[in-house]
Amino acid sequence: MASEMARMRSTRRSSDEFVQSSDEEASFADMVFGFMEEGQNLSGNSSNSDNYDDEDDENSYNVEENKAFWKEQEQTLQGTLYRTSSIETKIRQATKEALREFCAADNQCLCSRPVAKGCRNCLRREVCKRLINVGYNCALCKSKWKSSPDIPSGEHTYLEVLDNSNPKKGVVRVVIELNFRAEFEMARASEEYNQLISRLPEVFIGKSERLGALIKILCSAAKKCMKEKKMHLGPWRKHKYMQAKWLGTCERIKPTTMPLASSYRQPKPKASMLTFDLLESLPGLHCSTAVEVV
Repeated sequence: MASEMARMRSTRRSSDEFVQSSDEEASFADMVFGFMEEGQNLSGNSSNSDNYDDEDDENSYNVEENKAFWKEQEQTLQGTLYRTSSIETKIRQATKEALREFCAADNQCLCSRPVAKGCRNCLRREVCKRLINVGYNCALCKSKWKSSPDIPSGEHTYLEVLDNSNPKKGVVRVVIELNFRAEFEMARASEEYNQLISRLPEVFIGKSERLGALIKILCSAAKKCMKEKKMHLGPWRKHKYMQAKWLGTCERIKPTTMPLASSYRQPKPKASMLTFDLLESLPGLHCSTAVEVV
C-alpha cells in the first residue's frame, strides 16, 4: 500500500512537472513566435523604411540623371553647331549678305495670297536668286514623303547649295533653313528643352551631315522632354519625320523670275499665325533686328 501511494505521488509529481514543463514550453514558444512575429513586423517596417529610402535614392538619381542628360545634350549641340568648314563659312557669309540686301530693298510680296508682314516663300526665292548671282549652285528644294506606320505624310521647302569646288571631296551638300529654330519649338516643352532650343540659330546653314547630327540630338531631347512630362510625342516630332524634311528625296527647283515691285497693287493682306516667324524681323518686311545665322 505504501509503495502504491509512493508510486501515485511520483506519478502526480511527474504529471505536475510535465504540466509545468508544458506550460513553460508553451510560454517559451509563445515568446519565440511572438518575437518572430514582432521581428517580422519590424522587418516589414524596416522594409517599408528601406523602400522609402530607395524611392528617395531613386528620385535623387533620376534628378541627377536628368541634369546630366540635358547638360550633355547642350554640350553636344553647341559642339556640333560651332564646328564648321570653309565652304560652310563662305555660304554663310553669302547668305547673310543676301538677307541684308533683301532687307534693304524694301521688297513687297507678290504671291497670289500675300500674308501680312511678308512671305517666307518670297524670302527663300530672293535669297536663292542672290546666291545664284554670286556663283553658287543654289536651288529651292521641296521634299515630299508618304505616310507610314511611324509618321504621317508631309512636305517641306528649303534651300540647298551643291558645291563641287574640291574634286577630292566630291559634291558637298549644304542645307539652308531660314526658319530653323521654329521647326523644333514645342508648346508644352519643359524648361530644359526650351533652353536647349534657344541655343539654335534662327537661320541654319550647314552640311547635311551636320544637320543630321543636330536632328538626332534635338529629337532625342524632344522624346526625353515628353517622357518627363508623361505626354505623347507627336509623330511629326519623331526622328524619321524630321529626317524626311531635309535629308530625304527632294525636287530641286530654280527660282522664278517674277519681280518684286513696290508699285504692284496687292490684294488685302491676310494675317496668319503660321507666318509669324523670321520675316517679322526683316526691314522690307518689317525688319528691325539682325538675323542670327549659324
